Amino acid sequence: MAASEGNLRIDPVEGGQIPQILRLDPSWQQACLALDQRALNGLWTGEQWRRELDDPRRLCIGVVQIDVLWGVACGWMVADELHITAVAVDPDRRRSGHGGLLLHALLQRARQHGAVHATLEVASDNVAALALYAKAGFRTAGTRSGYYSDGRDALILWCRIPSPPSPTSAA
Repeated sequence: MAASEGNLRIDPVEGGQIPQILRLDPSWQQACLALDQRALNGLWTGEQWRRELDDPRRLCIGVVQIDVLWGVACGWMVADELHITAVAVDPDRRRSGHGGLLLHALLQRARQHGAVHATLEVASDNVAALALYAKAGFRTAGTRSGYYSDGRDALILWCRIPSPPSPTSAA
């Protein structure tokens, strides 16, 4: 599960190790399932994680330090749209910027795959997630009443994925 070349790096943390953002493959299934249990209360099954990590139309990236998964961001490519299916950070690592870095990296990768906009659903009472998505440029496009099994509503969020900056020519 070593990080591959070309991964985005983020600032070092205590101990001097540098967490990396990398594309996750099926070898990360158990780590994703364990993180899902801690961060999302078991939202997905092992089979759902296998499909997420196996399907080439799905993007799944993680922030990893020394083969320990701290967070994930996943989405499906549908034509020119990224449908974000999960963004989760280990509860012990929250409020450290990892969610924003993962979301930004996922949007960049989706753009490289031809996405021009992104959408997702989020619990209407998830204040932290709503702040994260608003900072990334997401806006509310609608509501799904009673979307979650506990009866909570979901907000449908949408954003345009900005084009990468054009390289400037040296003068």
